[in-house]
Amino acid sequence: MRASLRDSLTAALRSRDRVAVAALRSALAAIGNAEAVPLDRPADGVPAGVTGSEHVAGAAAGLGAAEAERRHLTEADLRSIVEDEVRERSVAALEYERLGRDDLAERLRAEAEVLDRHLRPAP
Repeated sequence: MRASLRDSLTAALRSRDRVAVAALRSALAAIGNAEAVPLDRPADGVPAGVTGSEHVAGAAAGLGAAEAERRHLTEADLRSIVEDEVRERSVAALEYERLGRDDLAERLRAEAEVLDRHLRPAP
């Protein structure tokens, strides 16, 4: 699914489809955020086993000390993230419509449709 989203983003950038670009970038960013590993910091702010730097407060020292392996997301995880993105846009569109902002509601519906296409099985 990630490859499909990236390919669609490339096509949207080439065709200058602002709605699709916004939706696809947002979904890819949400996936990237979900892959991030949360920092578990004790009270002193320095993760266990990390030695600090005398030059920069709280800095990690040593080769690769600041790198962490990202979480691996399954296809089901990716699908769930994109479904959440579609749902958020649909709910926001209803709220904008209620407030009389039909232009914004329509844009969000169009973004939701772009993402929803990636949830449907390929023909």
